[in-house]
Formats: sequence, structure tokens, C-alpha cells
Amino acid sequence: MTRPRKELVSIQDTPYYHVVSRCVRRSYLCGVDYSTGKSYEHRRQWIEDRIRILSSLFTIDICAYAIMSNHHHLVLKLNPSVADTWSDAEVVKRWQCLFKGPLLIQQWASGETLSKTQLNSVTEIIAVYRTRLTSLSWFMKCLNEPIARQANLEDKCTGHFWESRFKSQALLTEEALLSCMAYVDLNPIRSEMANTPEDSEHTSIKERIAPQFNLHSAIIDHKVQLALQDFKIPLKALLQFTKTTKQNEQQGILLDFKDYLTLIDITGRMVKNDGRGAIAASLPPILERLKLNNENWFDNITQFEKVYAKRFARKRRSRQAA
Repeated sequence: MTRPRKELVSIQDTPYYHVVSRCVRRSYLCGVDYSTGKSYEHRRQWIEDRIRILSSLFTIDICAYAIMSNHHHLVLKLNPSVADTWSDAEVVKRWQCLFKGPLLIQQWASGETLSKTQLNSVTEIIAVYRTRLTSLSWFMKCLNEPIARQANLEDKCTGHFWESRFKSQALLTEEALLSCMAYVDLNPIRSEMANTPEDSEHTSIKERIAPQFNLHSAIIDHKVQLALQDFKIPLKALLQFTKTTKQNEQQGILLDFKDYLTLIDITGRMVKNDGRGAIAASLPPILERLKLNNENWFDNITQFEKVYAKRFARKRRSRQAA
């Protein structure tokens, strides 16, 4: 019997979850359908854009992701306490990036004078929005539903696009988190979609190696993109690696990123019994392949958020000028 999502997701147990959504009816999320020759490769960008936008709006961090031919993997960290620091106005702004909301909320957001009863209703609605913006279920709803609508429109059909509900697995230990992230980051290699992690398109490992993400011109919902920019809500980077523990709550992934790259490289060279893809044994180690300079590497890691934000702002200005 299917269990309610609230029984499967418990912040008290762990904030980390592995999530998978798979297509039905042999549908292609992306890639090439070799039986017909039709390419669905552009859909990979749809979902990558959507993941990063929703992470910026919700209190949910992205640890890892990989977009495959008929499914996608996410490793997420839930941070519901962050929503407590938002003002009511910010909650509404974030929600209105995705949904217009009822007329009462629109009137309140525009500064119209409301009665006490109306203000009480607004307070109740905002409390609901605040909770939803921390919810894994709402995150996945806002991710998968627009993709399904657009894919059905493109395929000229109706009906379900995703296989039932998304599947979620709690990651209860640091070992579980790291092994799951490695599994997700190496998925394109095991599926022979890429030869090395740095060459795997639409994956978190490539984004971490070369942080160059920007909202793509083919994004499926331009209104969300524009709202994100109009409300000056910054695009959130992937959850950082932090190799030192702190007295307060640990915010990042407890590991040095160089060590994680080495872990990925070693694991990716292990050839499975089924003969699926692996990193070629003849290749040099990943740190050597990437030609990492210690000084530049240190600057990139310690100032990742600043560098990332500047790159996004620069690209946004150039697009607006065009």
C-alpha cells in the first residue's frame, strides 16, 4: 500500500533525500529515440532550468542531479527553517513567481487597503505559502507538472507523462549521502552517455567543475524567469562542500570537493559485471585532467557564491542589453 509522503519525509530524521521521476508509455524525457530518429535532447535543458529556478524559490538545496533519457535523479537538502526568516512580502513574491494567487493576495501585494477580515485571510494564505515553499512534494509538483504539459503539447497527446508519484529515499548518514551523490553523478557514465564526469552534460558534477549555469533561452516558462529577475531573487548555487565542521548547524556537504572528485574518479573506473560504461583506466586522474591550480582552486572554492553570483548577473545584463 502506498504511504503518505509526510510519512516518508521527516526533517527530524534527515534533511537529505534522493528523488527519482520516471516517464511512462516509453516516453522520452530527452535524448534520441532510435526507433524513430526523433531527438528530444532539448528537454534536458527544460528540466535543468526548472530545477535551478525552483531551488532558488524554495528552501531546498540541490546536492546533485542527473538528467537521463527517460528519468531524472535529484539529491536534495530540505531547509524549512529558512522560510522563517522571510517576511510576508518575500513569501508572496516567491510564490507569485510561480502562481498569481487569489485576487485578495494580488490586492495585498499591490498595496491596496484591506479590511481587518481580509488581512486575517491574507495572513492565513501566506502561512500556507510559507509551508509549501519548504515542501518536497510541492517542489516536485512545480517541477514535473510544467514539464509534462510542455512535453504532451510537443508530442500532440494527452494523459500521464510521469510514472505515478516521484520516488523518494531518505539519506540518513553522511556515507549514504555521498554514495548517492556519486551514484547520481556517475549515472551518465554507467549508461554510456558520457566518457568522463567533466564531459557529462546536464549534471551537477559538470556544473561544479565549471560553474557556468545561466537561464537558457529555451526555458519553458519565461514568466517565471522574468518574475525571478523582477523580484531580484538570486539564482541559488548548488550546495557547497565544506571540509571543516562548525559549532553551529552544518550547512554544506561535509567533504573537501577535491576529495569528492577523487572519489568520483575512482568509483567511475570500477567496471561492473554487466559490462556497462566506466571511466577508461588509461585516463589520468581527474585532478590532473582538469589541470587544477591550487591558488585558483582555493579562490573558486572559498568565494564560490560571490563568483557564481557575478557570472549570473553579468550574463543577465548582456541578455537584457541584447
